[in-house]
Amino acid sequence: MKNIAIFASGSGSNFQAIVEAVRAEELAAKICLLVCDNPKAYVLERARKARIPTFMFQPREYASKEEFEKQIVTQLKERNVEFIALAGYMRLVGPTLLREYEGRIVNIHPSLLPEFPGKDAIGQALAANAKWSGVTIHFVDQGMDTGPIIVQERIRIADDETRESLQRKIQDTEHKLYPAILQMLLTRGEGK
Repeated sequence: MKNIAIFASGSGSNFQAIVEAVRAEELAAKICLLVCDNPKAYVLERARKARIPTFMFQPREYASKEEFEKQIVTQLKERNVEFIALAGYMRLVGPTLLREYEGRIVNIHPSLLPEFPGKDAIGQALAANAKWSGVTIHFVDQGMDTGPIIVQERIRIADDETRESLQRKIQDTEHKLYPAILQMLLTRGEGK
């Protein structure tokens, strides 16, 4: 069982899905830390209820990205974190974190990358009158949603789709897919 950290900035629905998968023994992991950069994020309440330690930081209180990422690395190492899952973390991961956890940071994104990277992928897809959207899980590199793709799942955008209905469809898919892919990644190579 690997020690993992989850990074999130918002409501934390994917965080909750991962917590529930661990509780149901569908994901062989110990969630050692939530890293959050938003003091108003509901994910902090979810972590409190789940009794998961939290490192909450505000980037503006640090001189640079390198400074707050050094602090994050310290927090991760203190808890022997082996793997990081980004779940709505709204910051680019910088070289300080990437050096320490290269190949061990994954992200989930609500589009079929490379289409609609960055913020508001659902709004981008609707504005473009796209017929398909979906979910992408990928390894993290220094770019904006540019790392190697692990898996994608397509979701049809209905003609009468609203932002809310598309978000619901995407989140339903994310909440099933992310824990399953994390289980695959965390257990590959074991038992050989």
